[in-house]
Amino acid sequence: MPLREARVLAAAALAACTALPCHAQNGGDPASLYQPKLAAQLPPLRVEVIDGIRFRDIETKTIFRLYGIDACASDQIATLGRQPWPCGTMVRAWLVTATLNTWLACAVIRDEPGERVARCATAAHRDLSADMLREGVAVLAPATDGEPVIGDYAAAEQQARKAYRGLWSSAFQMPWDWRAARKAATNVAVQAEATP
Repeated sequence: MPLREARVLAAAALAACTALPCHAQNGGDPASLYQPKLAAQLPPLRVEVIDGIRFRDIETKTIFRLYGIDACASDQIATLGRQPWPCGTMVRAWLVTATLNTWLACAVIRDEPGERVARCATAAHRDLSADMLREGVAVLAPATDGEPVIGDYAAAEQQARKAYRGLWSSAFQMPWDWRAARKAATNVAVQAEATP
């Protein structure tokens, strides 16, 4: 069904619900209506990729980060045998290929300063994060307290590791360790320049 038709149907359903009280079967008391607490579902969006785990909605310019995963930074390198290869470029290319000229549906997990953390899907990828883990282009992000744990993500990463797929065929530094080392090296360089 084309997006325009889907939006028209959704608007018609909402109008019907507003015209005839949807809570009428509950004795007319809106407080007695059960409504599940679901993650915020956004309208479908088209995006431009920023890096391996982030993209920007081309209409609203809102930045989204994929939930539960991390990936090589843009200029990070992995090594296969003695051959270095740009794992950051590879993961960005994977995400561009998965999202180019495609509608994304995203469920927001939480809002953070400057970005929204979300689980996203396309027609070809039921869960972008899970597929990235399964293909070995991303790794599980370190768990944080209070975050929902998605068992499928750990299983997908394990499958990629066992098959030596993607990153798991190479020597690489975990993205968070690579960024921390890069930041420390930058701080040392800045301090060295500042010291007379």
